[in-house]
Amino acid sequence: MENKIKVAIVGYGNIGRYAVDTVQSAPDMELVGIVRRKESLHNQQPNELSGIKVVSSISELPGVQVALLCTPTRSVPEFAKEILAAGINTVDSYDIHNQLADLRLELDQIAKAHKSVAVVSAGWDPGTDSIIRCMFKFMAPQGITYTNFGPGMSMGHSVAVNAIAGVEKALSLTIPIGTGMHRRMVYVQLKPGADFAEVEKAIKNDPYFIKDETHVQQVEDVRQLTDMGHGVVIEHKGSSGNAHNQRMQFTMSINNPALTAQIMTAAARASLKQPPGAYTLIQIPIIDFMYGNPDDIIRSLV
Repeated sequence: MENKIKVAIVGYGNIGRYAVDTVQSAPDMELVGIVRRKESLHNQQPNELSGIKVVSSISELPGVQVALLCTPTRSVPEFAKEILAAGINTVDSYDIHNQLADLRLELDQIAKAHKSVAVVSAGWDPGTDSIIRCMFKFMAPQGITYTNFGPGMSMGHSVAVNAIAGVEKALSLTIPIGTGMHRRMVYVQLKPGADFAEVEKAIKNDPYFIKDETHVQQVEDVRQLTDMGHGVVIEHKGSSGNAHNQRMQFTMSINNPALTAQIMTAAARASLKQPPGAYTLIQIPIIDFMYGNPDDIIRSLV
């Protein structure tokens, strides 16, 4: 296929590793390279990156149209602003729910000024789950929706704990209690000399955890506990007009980073079909995420 979408991956953590697979599997995309931290370039690159250009700046990769920001959530705004200003589209999986609307507005101004597109929070929650919640809401406008995550590993929460002083490695598991309430089980492997009580306090006061019941345990080796599986159950009970007791449920069990990478890859495709600006998934026509002729897609799926 000619004129493939030229994609760069920024960051090579949990999501970045799967993004290599999802981009290379897309028939309309070409992976032009991976951007990693400068210190990572001094080490021997993983075998799976053989034949892939690895650089420390996206400016070293010619012709990039879309950058998948597979970086920790808190670094997304910095990367997005810089790359959008270079006229390159960005896709991220920013997952701080109460801040994403403001981030979108901020990136919207930069993207419009530089004729680029940002797709914000292109993961599964926020992201595709947001689409499901919107569907339930217009199907039964009056009512309540509960989103129950897990049980499984939360990447965003785990990354947040890993950034806390004294933590060598960490794993945060989300346990659903029901009606949208969750328990956070955090397992930490400490650096030598670290004070567990101080680490526990910092975790519980972090914005990712402060609103949830959080339990922190010290372990010898976090790797023995790690499992990339996760899941969600979204439940809605409401009314359509005067018809009450409309009940809807969406459920899935997934590999967390793999699904996130796949959604980001689809969003990269959708980004090239939008006018300059910043968008969440609920603002983009669903068909724009799909590969193929629109009429054929309609015939096969509608």
